[in-house]
Amino acid sequence: MSRLARIIAFGGAGLLVAAGVVLAVVASGSTGQAAAIVLIGVGLVLAVSLVFLEVGLSEDRERAREQRRRATPRNRDRRRLGRARDHPRRLR
Repeated sequence: MSRLARIIAFGGAGLLVAAGVVLAVVASGSTGQAAAIVLIGVGLVLAVSLVFLEVGLSEDRERAREQRRRATPRNRDRRRLGRARDHPRRLR
């Protein structure tokens, strides 16, 4: 998820909550209040869902980083060179 997509997604959730609050203040009657509750609820559910998505994506990135780290050879992972009897170890 790109930085711009995050800004748009979280901004959209924030706008829904803000629109619900404005509607709750301005609108009178049960229809306006119900619409305000729906807007605020949808905005908050969207925000929480996006937070869980971010946590999942960060875990996926960490897992991929760990797999890449394990795939790269390190000095300590080299095979041991064999030695013939009474001969010093030679690099091949």
